[in-house]
Amino acid sequence: MPLLRAESLTRRFGGLCAVDRVDLEVVAGEILGVIGPNGAGKTTLFALIAGSLAPSSGRVWLEDRQVSGLPAHRVVRAGIARTHQLVRPFTNLTVLENVEVAAITGARRLGRSTAVLAEDMVRTTGLGERAHDYPAALTLAGRKRLELARALATAPRLLLLDEVIAGVNPAEAQQLTGLIREVRDRLGLSIVMIEHVMPTVMSLSDRVVVLDHGKKIAEGKPAAIASDPAVIEAYLGAAPARAESSP
Repeated sequence: MPLLRAESLTRRFGGLCAVDRVDLEVVAGEILGVIGPNGAGKTTLFALIAGSLAPSSGRVWLEDRQVSGLPAHRVVRAGIARTHQLVRPFTNLTVLENVEVAAITGARRLGRSTAVLAEDMVRTTGLGERAHDYPAALTLAGRKRLELARALATAPRLLLLDEVIAGVNPAEAQQLTGLIREVRDRLGLSIVMIEHVMPTVMSLSDRVVVLDHGKKIAEGKPAAIASDPAVIEAYLGAAPARAESSP
């Protein structure tokens, strides 16, 4: 049984169909990349899985439990956590205190101390020396690590990463890429990641799903996706017609 299964997942906003009958499966321990042009429906898909939005139709299952339609806090308790493109920590709390807020949920699930779990996730994400700093003192990469630490502190089984790498410099991107692999291996997570940095998503992902205008247009191994004509057209547009040679 897949860890996550989405069946014909659809979300409409008036006349706009942002996610259109998308089927998705994620198996235990897998990293699944989700790519597509801007406006393809990627973040809306995450919101549907995470409970931030209710689907217009279709269902989401975490193993044998249907989670679609549940409010976001109950989806988190079931074992699905996400990060966001725009990182918005509690600015009046330290790094450790930010993570402790999220760790209340994870500690209940794991039967651990909230404080100990939060400290563990702060160290795991490389923020141990910044634990008592405020988020404003962190770089963008540091704030993204904090966002990751908060998600991990809920003790998820499935982690949704929304553009964790975007916006950081190449050295930081390489470090964050290694961190994602590390937390997958150490914590035994399954990960679904939206990313526009193609070298990262292609190197990290076991499989890649491509969305365009809300529809799934391709799915497969990274090498196959990179050479798929439908994917190339979605990103670059149709190839221009070849000019006829002069007589």
